[in-house]
Amino acid sequence: MRRSRGAAAALALSLAGTALGAGLGLAPQAAAVTPPVAFTADPLATWQPDGVVWALAEAAGRVFVGGTFSTVRPPDGGSGNERSAVNFVALDAATGAPTSCELSFTVGSGSATVRALALSPDKATLYVGGYFGAVNGTPVSSLAAVDVASCTVKQGFRPAFAATVRALAVTGDTVYAGGDFLSVAGQPRQRFAAVGAADGALKPFTADADEPGRAVEVTPDGDNVILGGDFFTVNGTNTHALAVVDATSGALTKSYAGFIETNSVVKDIATDASGFYTANEGTGGGVFDGRIALNLSDFGQRWRDTCLGATQAVLPYQSVLYSASHAHDCSSVGEFPDGQRHHLLAQPTTGTGKLGWAPDTNDGIGEGIGPRVMTVGSKGGVQYLWVGGEFTTVNGAAQQSLTRFASTGDTGAPTVPVASAVSFRPGEVQVRWRTSLDLDDSALTYRIYRNGAATPLATVTADSLFFKRPQASWTDTTAAAGQSYTYRVTATDAAGNTSAPSATASVTVPTAVEGYPNQVRTDGAQQYWRYDESALPFVADSSAGGNRSGTHLNAPALRQTPGAVSGASTAIGFNGTDTQVYGDARQTVGNTYTLETWFRTDTTRGGKLIGFGNNQTRGSSQYDKHIYMTNNGRLVYGVYTGATRTITTSAAYNDNQWHHVVATQGPGGMTLYVDGVQRGTLAVTTHENFSGYWHAGGDSLGGWPDRPTSDYWAGRLDETAVYPTVLSAAQVQNHYALATAPADSVVQVAAAEDTYANAGAPATNYGTSGSLAVRGTSFYASYLRFDLPAAPAGTVLKSAVLSVKTSTQSGAGTTDTVSVLPVTGSWSEAGTTYNNRPALGGPALGTFAGIPDGSAVHTTGLTTAGVAAALGGSYGLALSSTGTDALWLWSAEAQANEGTPQLTFTFGAP
Repeated sequence: MRRSRGAAAALALSLAGTALGAGLGLAPQAAAVTPPVAFTADPLATWQPDGVVWALAEAAGRVFVGGTFSTVRPPDGGSGNERSAVNFVALDAATGAPTSCELSFTVGSGSATVRALALSPDKATLYVGGYFGAVNGTPVSSLAAVDVASCTVKQGFRPAFAATVRALAVTGDTVYAGGDFLSVAGQPRQRFAAVGAADGALKPFTADADEPGRAVEVTPDGDNVILGGDFFTVNGTNTHALAVVDATSGALTKSYAGFIETNSVVKDIATDASGFYTANEGTGGGVFDGRIALNLSDFGQRWRDTCLGATQAVLPYQSVLYSASHAHDCSSVGEFPDGQRHHLLAQPTTGTGKLGWAPDTNDGIGEGIGPRVMTVGSKGGVQYLWVGGEFTTVNGAAQQSLTRFASTGDTGAPTVPVASAVSFRPGEVQVRWRTSLDLDDSALTYRIYRNGAATPLATVTADSLFFKRPQASWTDTTAAAGQSYTYRVTATDAAGNTSAPSATASVTVPTAVEGYPNQVRTDGAQQYWRYDESALPFVADSSAGGNRSGTHLNAPALRQTPGAVSGASTAIGFNGTDTQVYGDARQTVGNTYTLETWFRTDTTRGGKLIGFGNNQTRGSSQYDKHIYMTNNGRLVYGVYTGATRTITTSAAYNDNQWHHVVATQGPGGMTLYVDGVQRGTLAVTTHENFSGYWHAGGDSLGGWPDRPTSDYWAGRLDETAVYPTVLSAAQVQNHYALATAPADSVVQVAAAEDTYANAGAPATNYGTSGSLAVRGTSFYASYLRFDLPAAPAGTVLKSAVLSVKTSTQSGAGTTDTVSVLPVTGSWSEAGTTYNNRPALGGPALGTFAGIPDGSAVHTTGLTTAGVAAALGGSYGLALSSTGTDALWLWSAEAQANEGTPQLTFTFGAP
C-alpha cells in the first residue's frame, strides 16, 4: 500500500527592493525542496544489480529488490567486489549496501525472475512472485513467503502457480496474485487468483481474465480488489485493462469497457486514502500512455493525464503522485511538446500539472524502458524514494537499475542564470535572465548584483520547471543617464544552494529615449526579440513585461552587423538548414495579433521568417500565423482555417537589403505591409486555434502554397515583435521611419596606460603593478591615458563616463572625495615616479564622493566640454584626493579589472 502528500502551492513572481540574503556565496543548509515535493533529486550511492529490477518492497529499514540479475556491485562499480545475488537482494535503506539477508530464486530450466514483492500488513512476511522453482534450494512454484526477521522461506506456504506471477497484494489473511497463469494448485484460475496468507491454500475468489494480469491492489476498506493488465474481459464481461472486483468472490463490482484505449494496458496500480491510480502503456498510434486517478467512492475518474511515453509505475506519497515512465509529449495537458524523454515525474494527486521534481535516467538495457518500479523506505527518521528498472544512468552519471532519493540533504545547486541588460531611456535598466533549472526546486530566489558589488541590489523570486524556463526580469530605476553598468545574477534554492554568478551583462544608459525600441514597447508588444545577445542560448524579451523569451536552436550566428535599426543594436543570422529561435513560453493566440520583423537575405531557397507552431525543437505538426519567403523572394503571409489562406507580394525582397514586414489579423481581416506600405489584404478573420510557440528562422511549411525549397531561413532577422492587437497603418509607417532615424551611439575605451605615484617610494615606478592608489596624505595619485575616438560625423559628445573598480583588499574603498583632473604635464606608464610626476590641471572634470569597501565597479560622469576638445587624440586624467583614507583600484594590467579603467562616450545628434 502507498501513501501520498498535499498539492503544490503556486509561487508567483515577487520582488524585494533590498537584499534578503548574504551575497554571492550562501552556504547550503539542511534539507529543503519546493513543497509539496518530499524528496531531493540528488541520487544516492546504491549497490547496483547487473540486470533489470522489477520489484521493490520495504520493511524495518531494509529494501527488498527483485528482478532478473545474478550479482550486485558497489556504487563505484569496483571490479572484483561483486556479490552473488540471484534475482533478489536486500539492501539497507539508508546506505544502499547489502544486508545479511541473502536469498536465491532459481528454476530448473529456463530463466528465473522475481516480478512482484509485497509485505503482510504487519511487515513480518514478504511475499515474492515471479517465475522460479526454488528459494535457496527449497522447492516453491512461482510464489513464496519469506519470514522477514529470519530471512527464511516459510515451509508451510506452498501454493502452486503454473506460470509467472507478475503482481501481488496482501491483506491480513489473503494474498491476491495476477500474472500469466491459467491454473493454481491444479484448479482453473485465469490470470488472477487468491490464496491464504498463512498456508497458500487456494481461495474461492475467481476473476478470470482473457489476457495477462499485471497489477493488483486492495481498496483500503478491504472490500474490493482492483485489477490491471492486458485483458479485455473479466469473468466474461467486457472490461479492458482495468476492473474492480469483490474481494471475496471475485465478482465484478465495476467494469471499464471502452474506458482505456484497446492498444493500451495497465502496468501498475497504487492506492491512497482517496483513490487509486493507474500506470498505462500503449503500443502504436492513438495510444494512452499516461496516468489516471479514480475515486474510491464510486470508482469513477477524477482526472486523466494523457502524456505520451509509457508509464510503468505510480506511487502516491503525501499527496504527490510520483511516476516512472519515458514521457516525451505532454502537450495534450498543456505542458512540454514531443521531444526528449523524461523518466521520473511528480504531480499532485489532485491533477495533472507537473511539479518541480525531475531527476532523470536513460532508457537503459532490455526493452529500453528506463525505470519500472518505485517504493519508499525509511530509516533513522529519513525517508528514501527507491527507483528500480533497467536504466544505466541517473542524472547523466553511471548507475544501473537502482537509485534512491532522500527526504533530506538537498545538495544540488540551480543552474547558472543567463542574464542580459538593456536600457531604452534615461534612468532605467531592464535586467533579464532565463530562469535556472533545479531538479527538485521550482521556486528559486534570484539576486541581482550591480558593478561587482558583494551586496545584491535586489532580490526576485520566480518559478521554473524543466520544460518551462520563463524569463524573469527586474528594472533598475537608479541608473544614471550616460553611465555604464554591469550586472550579475545568482540563483538560490530553498536549501541555500547557490549557483555561480551569471556572466556579466553590461549596458550604457542612453542620454535620450531610443526611438524605435521605445515605440515598439509603447505600442504594446508582448514579445520583443532584439537579438543583441552575445552568448547562447537565451534570447531576451525586451517587451514591457511579457517575459516571453526565446531559445537558440543549433547555434545561429549572434551579433550580426549592421542591424536593421540605427544605433548599437545587432541582428541574428540563420543558416537556412537547422538554426532557429523558438519561444520558451507555451501560449495561445487570440483573434487579434500583429507580427513584425526586419529581414535581410539574398537566398533563392526561401524559408520561414516567423510563425506559430505546436512544437519547439522538432518540426511542428500544426503551424500557421506565419510569414515565409518563396524561392523567388516573394513574401507570403498565411493562416489556416481548414484551408490555407494567404497574401503574397508581387515584388521580391531577396536583394540583400534590410526590409520591414508586418502582418496583422483582426476583425478587419488580414493585412500585409512591407517597408511601411500595405501590400495586400484578405477578408479572413480566423485562424487555427492551438497552443504552441513562436518561431523565428524556421519551422514546418508542408502543404502551403509556393512552398520554398527550405523551411528554414537563410539570412538575418532583427527586431522581431508580436502584439496582441492590430497595429494601424500609421503605427506601421512610424516604426519603419523610426528605424532609420538618427540614434545615439556608444563607444567604450579602455586605458592605454595607467600607473600611480607614491610619496613613500619617490623613485619607484608602478607601471606594471596590478593596482592603482589615491590618497592625499601620504601622497598617492593615479594617472590614466586614453586614446579618444573622434565624434562620428554629424554627432556631438553627449556624455562621458569614467569607470574604475576597487580591488579586493581590505579597506580598498575610501570615505574621502576623489577628484578626476586633467593631466597637463607629460608622463608615461613606464617612466612615471613621484619624483617626476606630471602637473595637474583644473577644474575637476568629475568626482567620486566616497567609495564603499568591497570590490566593485564605480562610475562618475565627466564634464563633456572638458573632454570634447580632446576627441581624436591622446588624453590624460588623474585621480587625486586631499584626504588620508586611501583608495585602491585595479589597474588595466589586473585580470579582475572588468575592462577598467574605462571611458564610455555617448555620441548623438546636436
